[in-house]
Amino acid sequence: MSATVVKTLLEKTANFSIEETLAFLASEYKNQVVFSTSFGQEDQVITALIAKNDLPINIFTLDTGRLFQETYDVFHRTIKKYKVAIQTYFPEAAAVEKLLSEKGPNSFYESVENRKECCFIRKVAPLTIALKGNAIWITGLRGEQSENRNDLALFEYDAHFDIIKFNPLLKWTLAEVQKYIDDNNVPQNALHKQGFVSIGCAPCTRAIAEGEDIRAGRWYWESSHKECGLHEK
Repeated sequence: MSATVVKTLLEKTANFSIEETLAFLASEYKNQVVFSTSFGQEDQVITALIAKNDLPINIFTLDTGRLFQETYDVFHRTIKKYKVAIQTYFPEAAAVEKLLSEKGPNSFYESVENRKECCFIRKVAPLTIALKGNAIWITGLRGEQSENRNDLALFEYDAHFDIIKFNPLLKWTLAEVQKYIDDNNVPQNALHKQGFVSIGCAPCTRAIAEGEDIRAGRWYWESSHKECGLHEK
């Protein structure tokens, strides 16, 4: 069934612009379309498109409790500029308390297993709650963000969360994202001007050097497959 839905969506929106596709989804799946933002450049473009067209798409974010102040700053500027409500989901307090009590505040540096445990508590579990009952999940994923994302599709079924994902900026380059931001005066995280391309939690993110992979600054002490569990790719 999910494969059929994906095929149908790809066919129906084949000649649509991003804005037309967003409007189509909002109409086709009333009150069941959500967009997850972490306030990165790609997500800010999508927020601007949703707000500019006054689309009935619910926007949410995950506050892990360890974000950069600059992320909160762009969060605040975004809701002020676009007059949009952004639902915020936090990790379960008891789970965070247990993790810190048993392993301390920096256990994620000690092993990949510990890091993924922290990501699960702070990101994956809240995301599961945020996505529940919805049909379409809009993301800011781009193909060039990593080798693992090169083979993503515009629409795809996410079996882990049992939801259809729409990746509207899949084929955009970082230069195209930046141009849209500049041309439309879209608020962006101040860290992007300091060498931070992919921004997550403060202790797990560093700026990258010229020539480094876009995601080299995420979990920079690891050589593993660098994902947190929100997306398999």
